[in-house]
Amino acid sequence: MLKSFKEFISRGNAIDLAVGMVIGAAFTAVVTALVKQVINPLIGGLFGEQNFDDVFQFTVGTATVQPGAVITALVNFLLVAFALYFFIVLPMNALAARRKKEEAAETPEVSEDVQLLSEIRDLLKAQNNN
Repeated sequence: MLKSFKEFISRGNAIDLAVGMVIGAAFTAVVTALVKQVINPLIGGLFGEQNFDDVFQFTVGTATVQPGAVITALVNFLLVAFALYFFIVLPMNALAARRKKEEAAETPEVSEDVQLLSEIRDLLKAQNNN
């Protein structure tokens, strides 16, 4: 049983997953700080409130119901998605496209004539070997 556990841990998948989780947790702090300390204050400056928790607030007996908290959560989700897309996904896609162009430029395309001559050469070699 310990041997199979050691094999499981030694495989790259478990280690990659652990590294991904740690990086994800650290990155979450960055995105959360961006949303809470930069974007939400800008919204607060424009609308007077940083969140919508008190919107549509009402009381039932001694309980306070805040449907606006759901709106705040949805807005925060959209802001996080916005931040991820524009600050991470778009630059990474642009970087990948640039690398792909550089790789394509490094490997020249073979013309049809050269490809045909290469095929003829390979066929002649195969016939000579037989």
